[in-house]
Amino acid sequence: MDPAGTDLELVAGGRPLRFPAVWLRDNCPCPQCLDPGTGQKRLDVTGIPNGLAITLVEDAGESVLVTFGPDQHRSVFSRSWLEEHALGGDGDGDDRTEDGKELWLPADLAGVPAMSWPGYLAGGKAEALEAVLRLGFVLLSGVPAEPGRVLEVAASFGYVRETNYGRLFDVWVEPAPANLAYTSQAIRPHTDNPYRDPAPTVQLLHCLRAAGEGGDTVLVDGFAAAAAFRAADAESFGTLTRTPVSFGYVDKETELRASLPLIQLSPRGRVRGLRFNNRSMRPLRRPYAEVTAFYAAYRRWAELLARPERQLGLRLAPGDCLIFDSTRVLHARTAFGRSGGERHLQGCYADLDGLASTLAVLSRVGNNGREESR
Repeated sequence: MDPAGTDLELVAGGRPLRFPAVWLRDNCPCPQCLDPGTGQKRLDVTGIPNGLAITLVEDAGESVLVTFGPDQHRSVFSRSWLEEHALGGDGDGDDRTEDGKELWLPADLAGVPAMSWPGYLAGGKAEALEAVLRLGFVLLSGVPAEPGRVLEVAASFGYVRETNYGRLFDVWVEPAPANLAYTSQAIRPHTDNPYRDPAPTVQLLHCLRAAGEGGDTVLVDGFAAAAAFRAADAESFGTLTRTPVSFGYVDKETELRASLPLIQLSPRGRVRGLRFNNRSMRPLRRPYAEVTAFYAAYRRWAELLARPERQLGLRLAPGDCLIFDSTRVLHARTAFGRSGGERHLQGCYADLDGLASTLAVLSRVGNNGREESR
């Protein structure tokens, strides 16, 4: 270890690590800098002294004691914490991107991630929620086929996102539909709420009655499709990540608009979200050359999403409740007839942060779930 200077250098877990003094000082775990009750920082970056340097490093076995100048502040860091937070790598540290997912084609799946509602309530919740974050969806069976029950499912892992459609909405045939979802027509793969910013990130659909024939639900892993699109046609992929597309929704009581690319990337260029809904697109008003390039790329992207080998068909039975990541997984529906029973689903929206928070709490081990000492 370097006894003084602007960096801390040490070996932990068999590998060399290096940390700048300012990073260490900003992450000091002492009670003066980090509130022990909340785990939140008390030290603001403007409170770090100018001319900061490391004046002394002491090896305490499992911990490293660092003294900073010019104020002689002393910090204690565990080697395990330093190893866990080692600098380097090119990842986002963002589990929402494609790098934190298991991408799939239907043929790749060993089976649909599924669980009974009683099993979910009896201890299976973490497994089900992990499937949503990893694969993008999970199917719960045996949720009582009663109106409003979908709200209970959402409340079991987060908070219902109320929209202009209400806390929950019915998906059934209406005599004067304001949305093509409320017809018996086939609906192509899409994401909901592209005209909303921010859009809900989790969608739930609960089957109360199935159609006598047709009305199957279809899912597409949009992140897997985007990865394939980038590999096959990087130019078109880039066009769709750069071109803002306007979406809108208008009825007597609502007017919503948002403008974002069809494929959204993280700051490091990894796929993080999709918006795709031809029913809600508004006229593109970019320069002529951009418009023609966009439509060529848009068509190729739509054709890729519509390929049968990318579409997972599910026939929801009464009591089935589908939970899916609506920033990643596109959903669709086959046409259906109204003879032999009227199809009726109820749905609601929630958010991935609440779902991920619930899973993290369920997964905590040791120290009452609090982050280990630094």
